[in-house]
Amino acid sequence: MYKKSLSYPHLVWMTLFVVAPMIIILIYAFTTGSDDGQVYFTLENFVKFFDKTNVKSFFNSIWVSFISVAVCFLLGYPAAYILADKDRRRTMAGKKPTGLLMLFIMPMWMNVMLKLYSWLAILNPGGLLHSFTSMLGLPDIDIMNTYTAVVLGTVYDYIPFMILPIYSVLIKIDTSVIEAAQDLGANPLKVFLKVVLPLSLPGIVSGFTMVFLPALTAFYIVDFFGGGQFMLIGNVIERYFSNELGRNIGSSISIILMLFAFLSMYLMRFFNKSNRQMSKF
Repeated sequence: MYKKSLSYPHLVWMTLFVVAPMIIILIYAFTTGSDDGQVYFTLENFVKFFDKTNVKSFFNSIWVSFISVAVCFLLGYPAAYILADKDRRRTMAGKKPTGLLMLFIMPMWMNVMLKLYSWLAILNPGGLLHSFTSMLGLPDIDIMNTYTAVVLGTVYDYIPFMILPIYSVLIKIDTSVIEAAQDLGANPLKVFLKVVLPLSLPGIVSGFTMVFLPALTAFYIVDFFGGGQFMLIGNVIERYFSNELGRNIGSSISIILMLFAFLSMYLMRFFNKSNRQMSKF
């Protein structure tokens, strides 16, 4: 009974700040107001999601999110692998881990706006990047208000969420498995492809999920680096909610994105489960 009572604060928190807002979103999504003050059930809000502008923003969001995930993986996996290998070796030698992982965790403690403003100081015309290229006599690089800048901001903001899950899986790999593969004549490349990479798939899937889903709906990064030149689906929802008359449509789009997120998580878990079953054979 005592242990059960400890969960009450969590249940109250989840009810007030998760369940209740979700119920409100559902009510907005399936209703519409009228001039006489009455509220009516409707599916028209979901139909408006398929407007040309909204659909284009949705697919652009998916494209930007996939690119961001790919870049985060290409940069994050080697970093996680090197950190895990060093920490594993130091632990086996009876030493403390290097603590280099803190370099990737510390930016997560900073205010996100502060981090984005620092990048504006680098990328804006006349900023540090412009000064650096001018000093070397190179052509000026202007990527502000482009998809490239949005991807850069997304990768910078979310790459720790790719590194941490992969690191947490790699650090737990039993070294005897790697040694057995080496004893059987496998070279370093085969050890990585046949042993390390398959065993790290749970961390990869988790990292993909933790980067793709937030990147899909983030609107503040697009506002900072896109300069209003284009909109992703997060900006569409934000603009609908900023107008009281558009909250119903914004809620319906949020529900569709939520269903898409659940589908993505299911597919990634299914992929991870199938790979685990194949590894048993």
